[in-house]
Amino acid sequence: MTRFLLLMLLAASSTTSAVVIRDDVDDSKYRIRASEFPALVDMPGEAHGVLIAPQWVVTAAHTIPWHSERKQVVINGISRDVERVVVHSGYKKPPQELLDHALATWDWTLFWAQLSSSDDIALLELAEPVTDVSPFAIYKGDDEFGQIVKIIGKGATGTGAAGYDFNSSHRTELRRAYNKVTSANGRWFCYVFNKPSEALPLEGGSGGGDSGGPILIQAEQKWLLAGLTSWTVSQGASRTHFGQYGQISCNVRLSHYEEWIERLISAQS
Repeated sequence: MTRFLLLMLLAASSTTSAVVIRDDVDDSKYRIRASEFPALVDMPGEAHGVLIAPQWVVTAAHTIPWHSERKQVVINGISRDVERVVVHSGYKKPPQELLDHALATWDWTLFWAQLSSSDDIALLELAEPVTDVSPFAIYKGDDEFGQIVKIIGKGATGTGAAGYDFNSSHRTELRRAYNKVTSANGRWFCYVFNKPSEALPLEGGSGGGDSGGPILIQAEQKWLLAGLTSWTVSQGASRTHFGQYGQISCNVRLSHYEEWIERLISAQS
């Protein structure tokens, strides 16, 4: 495991983003079948993306360095060749010295500041259009604040009481959970993983290994893609356990990037 991957897993929710669940609700209530979200894209090993056009996948930019030499993704159980990757010009890969400082001191303040000022989004153009899965529509509103979101992912899992072990698997079963957006502005919208007394019935938060995974908002009785799992601030996390109650998860806000996405897809078309 590279030090860059270690860093992203420690501090980012796409870096995180599986689903960490309530400790008083059975895990079976969070699990879903793959057929409930066929547009989910599995990056090699870990991390996700979402099919948003027959030949285009959107994901978090920080997942790309993990897979720079790999030319395939999996959609609906089938490997698909990737023709090219377009990383947003505003993406800033955290410098090694910043990572070294954070790992040595366990003070992630500057690292989170670097992440929050970066455009953590990329598009993958597939070699051939996908014909067996319908692309997922993007939410174009800018009123995410206060709304209930659905979180989907296959990454590390655990409960809010204990968190999850950093060394646990980052590719598990598909789960979904819900949360309420507590802030939304510019590049990001965020939510807090609350304790049961303050939580939604199936509340959850992001875990390790599902960066780029979908965050959905319901509009006009239909779920739409509003964001991508990106990074977290784990309140009180130890060096080995993450995902506990109080964790703040921030997600790429796709309404902020609507023009960039449409311009790239339209130009290629």
